[in-house]
Amino acid sequence: MKNLTLTLLLVLVSLGSLFAQQDAQYTQYMYNTISVNPAYAGSRGVLSITGLHRSQWVGLDGAPTTQTLNIHSPVSRRVGLGFSIVNDEIGNGTNQDTYFDGVFSYTIPTSNTGKLSFGLKAGGHLLNIDFNQLQNYSNEAGGLGLANIDRKFSPNFGAGVYYHTEKFYMGLSVPNFLETQHFDTSGASSGLAQERINVYLITGYVFDLNRNLKFKPALLLKAVSGAPLQADISANFMLREKVTFGAAYRWDAAVSALVGFQITDKLMIGMAYDKETTALGNTAFNAGSFEVMLRYELKSRFKNVIAPRFF
Repeated sequence: MKNLTLTLLLVLVSLGSLFAQQDAQYTQYMYNTISVNPAYAGSRGVLSITGLHRSQWVGLDGAPTTQTLNIHSPVSRRVGLGFSIVNDEIGNGTNQDTYFDGVFSYTIPTSNTGKLSFGLKAGGHLLNIDFNQLQNYSNEAGGLGLANIDRKFSPNFGAGVYYHTEKFYMGLSVPNFLETQHFDTSGASSGLAQERINVYLITGYVFDLNRNLKFKPALLLKAVSGAPLQADISANFMLREKVTFGAAYRWDAAVSALVGFQITDKLMIGMAYDKETTALGNTAFNAGSFEVMLRYELKSRFKNVIAPRFF
């Protein structure tokens, strides 16, 4: 019973830390922008469908896994619509979070090449907690006052702005404004876990090194109260607009390698690998984190051909 109590307390502390710190993280954030900034919807000018899977800390039992599915398209010259689903799981099914949002954007041309978009998203969050998935769990845990949570729904909404030209982009967003509390069984205002407001800044530029090679640096900053500022810096090269390769660094957390292949005008696949630079990265049971991304696009009546877009 003593060991069981300690295990459950550690799980709750871990869940509390996850909720308090930040949303799911991605190394290929430059291909997953709509997950954090609704103003990105429709900005590619075509119907864009992107799926991403991330397995974090492979080899660590119960480590997080994340899947995202994003669909967005322009529906008029200035309006874009989309839909986003994010599924986050930790502890071999002990904790599962599913976020789903409808996305709207409105774009204003600011110059011949510049466009400024404003975005809104609205949706909700489904939380599932199954303590039966814990190792060494028994019915005696009921005496600790820990009951499973089944599909607890929490509504939320977010907003963002996004500016881009043919070579430059920058966006600022708050994906979720409501700070939902969980496990607040005692009636205390603080609860045991609380989702915090995350603020995202994303920017990047495309440099033409020569007619066949482009340099694509990018930066993502995430800020949330109660946690250090997170900075993701990436440097990618694009060869003949077909192959992308490069490296990234997550401040005080990980180094990464990225590669992408534009297989056809419609289909792109990307992969990334993270190696932790923290003490966790030096453990024998942590083989790093892996991401796979697949994007498929179709031309729309607002764009007769799928021209290369670099972000």
